[in-house]
Amino acid sequence: MPDPSLVFVQGTGVSVKVSQLTFKITGSWATQFGIIHDHGSFNLAMYNIKIYTLLQLGDDAGHLSVTTVSCSADIGGVDIQFHGGASFFFKPFVSSFRRRISDMIRQKICPAIQKAINELERNLQKTPVNVPVGQYIYLSIPLTSSPAVTDQSFELDIKGEFYSRSSPSEPPFSASVFDVQYAENSMLSLAASEFLVNSAAYAFLRSGVLQINIRDDMIPKSSPIHLNTSQFGAFIPQLRTLYPNMEMQVLLYASETPLFSFSSGVIDVHMPAAAKFSAVKPDGTLVPLFTLDVDCSFSGSALIDNKNLTGAFEMKNLTLTLGSSEIGDFKTDSFQRVLVIAVKMFVLPKLNAALKIGFRLPTLQGFSLINSQLLIKNGFVVIFTDVQDSLTGL
Repeated sequence: MPDPSLVFVQGTGVSVKVSQLTFKITGSWATQFGIIHDHGSFNLAMYNIKIYTLLQLGDDAGHLSVTTVSCSADIGGVDIQFHGGASFFFKPFVSSFRRRISDMIRQKICPAIQKAINELERNLQKTPVNVPVGQYIYLSIPLTSSPAVTDQSFELDIKGEFYSRSSPSEPPFSASVFDVQYAENSMLSLAASEFLVNSAAYAFLRSGVLQINIRDDMIPKSSPIHLNTSQFGAFIPQLRTLYPNMEMQVLLYASETPLFSFSSGVIDVHMPAAAKFSAVKPDGTLVPLFTLDVDCSFSGSALIDNKNLTGAFEMKNLTLTLGSSEIGDFKTDSFQRVLVIAVKMFVLPKLNAALKIGFRLPTLQGFSLINSQLLIKNGFVVIFTDVQDSLTGL
């Protein structure tokens, strides 16, 4: 079967053309005249079938829509062979009815195509624009306008936004318009703005999952900081006196939405957080001690290497201030210096080791992304890529 030819039609959609298609059918025939019954088989072959369909791409309440603008079909030739029974009786009439048979079949082609397009349209309308992403958030991806079709490409404008599944609401920031330049050497361009990434962070914040309880057994033994009042007493003298030789626990949580920003080649991340420290009594009861406000920022880069999304980050700034205290005031300067060392020596190396390995680019419905390039622009990131059939390699 020849591959169909797909051509973008500016302002409309896409045309689909199939030429030199050959179709063969094997079936059976039967006749009855009174008590006389006869039967046999036949072979039907259709040659040089040509089909042309023009499809309109549009937007229907946020869903991609496809409708048929025009359809035409032609059959170059038909050959019928009868076998068995009294088939010799039909053979002389085949040439007389060949054109009529061809016309009857031709008239069925476009209605069959229309039926298939209608079914595709129904499935597109059933496709949800809200897609669950894990347990806590979902992604809303409605079209904002009809596809923009040129003679070289077509473009889908989608407002991608994440929401909390338990407490959906609009974030306290808005989306900005950005423009992706057409890449002649790539089949597909995928772009995402800061708004998409930041809406995910806001959705996670609304879901209450941007927090973690840290115990001392979760900290590497080689770390310069461990969660006990004896060690923290070096920074907070009154802690040794009030709660000697006790384990500690930290509730670390995002105090505001972590924000990502994209500039030429660089990803910046600003993470406001708070760390609530407690002493752990022998019976497991927590005694509130103090809360530190943490303001940290990181910068990094990302690229696609051998079908893996990889990256690396470094710390730009980390500042500690005393938010509240149940044990009196104390200075945070020394603790901040040690924490900066711990992040640089232990946290970032492990993070960057994982990012160096990266994450495999996803396969989309049997198609994989190849020859991919990621660029970080002002306000958005874009991936230029080709698409390959995972089964055939084409």
